[in-house]
Amino acid sequence: MVASVAYRNLRLSMSLSEFFFDRVTAEIIQQMDGALALTDQLSRQRLAPDAQSCVSGVVEAAQGVRRLMERASSLRKITLHGVTLDPAPLRLRELVDEVHSRWQPAAANSGVTLLVSYDGDPDACALGDRDRLLQIFDGFVGEAVASMRRGAVEASVRTVVSPEGVRLEGRVRGARDPAWEGQDLETRVRDIEARFGLEIAIGVVMARQILEGLGGSLRSEGAGGASETVIFEILLPIASETPAEEPQEAERSAHVLVVDDNATNRMVAQALCEMFDCTCESANDGAEAVEAARGGRFDLILMDIKMPVMDGVAATRAIRALGGPASLVPIIALTANAEPEDAEGYLAAGMNGVVEKPMKPEHLLAALQAALGEVAAAGEIAAAKAVAAA
Repeated sequence: MVASVAYRNLRLSMSLSEFFFDRVTAEIIQQMDGALALTDQLSRQRLAPDAQSCVSGVVEAAQGVRRLMERASSLRKITLHGVTLDPAPLRLRELVDEVHSRWQPAAANSGVTLLVSYDGDPDACALGDRDRLLQIFDGFVGEAVASMRRGAVEASVRTVVSPEGVRLEGRVRGARDPAWEGQDLETRVRDIEARFGLEIAIGVVMARQILEGLGGSLRSEGAGGASETVIFEILLPIASETPAEEPQEAERSAHVLVVDDNATNRMVAQALCEMFDCTCESANDGAEAVEAARGGRFDLILMDIKMPVMDGVAATRAIRALGGPASLVPIIALTANAEPEDAEGYLAAGMNGVVEKPMKPEHLLAALQAALGEVAAAGEIAAAKAVAAA
């Protein structure tokens, strides 16, 4: 009996530890987003050169912390739950461009030349998880760039389409350290962490775990001298449809109400909206949002869920009960609690969509376009009915 209770307490403790780790990680990432939004606003001011250098230093530090927390969170989830995938049609030629854009700045700062290439059908499409594939390249390219003191790092993708699927072969050529010969992965990763930092070491482990989870293979070849080429292969299903076009910026400027009790979160949301040429006002809680919405001057409302005075769900229901045009404004939930069952509750309360915190620009843009598109379609239908009735 005592052992059973102790086991249940241990399971509960582990579950709570996992919950709090995830929440703390998400909170740190969100705060880093806030710091980046604030420094972006500050960098637009007229600053002395020394002050501008300080702002650049803060940006670099915040971006580093954000990347590190994202990698640590991803690695922990993979270790606990295995590799989860979100496959979608993917044009494999685009991977090369993304690898180059992600690592070219770091390579240039290290005095390293990054060369990327693609070999295969330029229109070859597969069903794959873009983020996971890029995380594999992040691990191998990051290690190569960090260990290369001078010269060039070469990264390439080769694709072969067959009835079985699309075989992707990735190659990364970088420095070869004789000290790593015969070392097990743990020893090598500890050495990498000591020499190049925690972020690179985590990337190395993640790349191998994701590759294993995808059923891929890994080998290395000496390229002569002090260089080595890491080669990995993955077989991906052929995509039955072409990749969706990237969302374009909204055709017209929208006036957005940002509702959040946290000033930093409001700043982040407003900065992202301004990226898409939207104008903004803000409210500190749901009650203020309801009063602001009465005038009907907003094209869209970004609504936090957990707030004092009146939460986002209650505020949404109150706005929907206003009647008239003001009650029809699209409302998008901004929340860290974006599980499917949570999202169903938000939509049932009258919201039009959900964007998970920390917010990613592409997710917010897609939600803005979807919500504003629904309004435009509804307006066209109403106009057509009016013409028909006349």
